[in-house]
Amino acid sequence: MVQASPRGLNHKFVWGDTMERAMLWFKCAAMHDPVRPVIKRQAMVGWEAKTRKVDLTIESPLRGDELLKRMKGWFTADVYKAVELFQQYGKLKVLDGVDLVVETQSLEEIELLSEKLLAVFQDEAWIEVISRQRLA
Repeated sequence: MVQASPRGLNHKFVWGDTMERAMLWFKCAAMHDPVRPVIKRQAMVGWEAKTRKVDLTIESPLRGDELLKRMKGWFTADVYKAVELFQQYGKLKVLDGVDLVVETQSLEEIELLSEKLLAVFQDEAWIEVISRQRLA
């Protein structure tokens, strides 16, 4: 899979054992305190019919970028710009069906992403590396 990265557009990400993960944090637009997006309940899709009752529903997990985009207006940072930035350095992922994280190939890319977030959003968006012990 080819994605834009700090190493150039032709750099191929190979997701494997060497990946690093970091939690995403944002400044809450209402209270101005640190918050992070998590999934409390999976999205449920159903149907309404015009002439009959349809009881069928499907639970569908949100992808990382979908979850972050739904936070528009709840954070002081522009979530669409944030998604673009995260995708330049790694991959947004919902970990264990709850926590939104960014995965990168190395700690170096996490550090580059962190610097870029600081430059673009100042104190409105940042990441926190997840230790390997916490992932085990």
